[in-house]
Amino acid sequence: MSQKRTKKDSYKIAWLPGDGVGVEVLEATKIVLDKLNFKAEYINGDIGWEFWCKEGDAFPERTIELLKNVDAAMFGAITSKPVKAAEAELVPELRGKGLVYRSPIVRMRQTFDLYNCLRPCKAYPGNPLNYKDSIDIVVFRENTEDMYCGVEFNPVPNELIDTLNKISKPFAKFASLKGDEYAISCKINTRKGSERIIRAAFEFAKEHNRKKVTLVHKANVVRATDGLFFEIAKEVAKEYPEIYMDDANIDAMTMWLLKNPDNYDVLVAPNLYGDIISDLAAQMVGGLGFGCSGNIGENLGVFEPSHGSAPKYTGLYKVNPIATILAAKMMLDWLGEIEMANKIEKAVEDVIKEGKVRTYDMGGANTTLEMGQAIADKI
Repeated sequence: MSQKRTKKDSYKIAWLPGDGVGVEVLEATKIVLDKLNFKAEYINGDIGWEFWCKEGDAFPERTIELLKNVDAAMFGAITSKPVKAAEAELVPELRGKGLVYRSPIVRMRQTFDLYNCLRPCKAYPGNPLNYKDSIDIVVFRENTEDMYCGVEFNPVPNELIDTLNKISKPFAKFASLKGDEYAISCKINTRKGSERIIRAAFEFAKEHNRKKVTLVHKANVVRATDGLFFEIAKEVAKEYPEIYMDDANIDAMTMWLLKNPDNYDVLVAPNLYGDIISDLAAQMVGGLGFGCSGNIGENLGVFEPSHGSAPKYTGLYKVNPIATILAAKMMLDWLGEIEMANKIEKAVEDVIKEGKVRTYDMGGANTTLEMGQAIADKI
């Protein structure tokens, strides 16, 4: 994994449960970390829907300050709603003040430049949900740019309409519309942002003896931004002659992954395509209950399951915590605690293979905490 840390005697870990089942899956994960005797101070951080409703800020400044002073963070899940629905949930004194809800995890990625969204998708034998037991794919998703950059207009300002009409022939068909009749979201990819995520993918392949990196794009249609991403990938690939690079359009990629998953090893993509393709890959190895994710920058790593807050299951302790436990494995790996990380993965493998403890998604009736305890018992 890129940007690994140096091992310490003890760590400071930001503990960010968030909303809904995020609290429950982190509770199960703590059982496993405690069994490992992982030496850490866990510092609770405020993030998510509750703080939006009370304060108008789902990612308070105090949590930003906390993240500046920890070694890593474990994050649960958040609830997100459309802008109008979000405003309605605010305490009365904050309504009508023009506050706009933005996903706190997206803000976190951009605030701390957590550019590398690393999502391993590995099938563990014995999982009844596996599409195929041999799947072992790692997705590198650029995490701060592209369609998630936050540069959006609704309504569209007249100044922007005038400028685009002057410089873009394809824009002419929209120029006669009023600004409130359409919206614009900008897709921005930079040379720096593209190069560092592509290089991270190749470095991972080199370190872990992976033989192929596949670039996911749509450069035949989205020529400027995806074209830049593609051209930079070809430049970087020349520095790694021992690793084969191929490429696929995002739409074709969804088909080929299902048809021939064993043909793929490391995937690298701009933000939006990486988000799409990693959820598909996660479903092929059991679904979001198995989808772990690391948001990694030069100075901070935030590790999480890729599922949401699942409000309908809140308080039931029903959701599978394996994704979050595997995210903790990723955190330990990044911190340099390789032996502990390997113990978690082996314990997860053993529990899945044994098949005695299964949450509802796996066809069983065990609770979130029972799964966490079963994994801890294998360590």
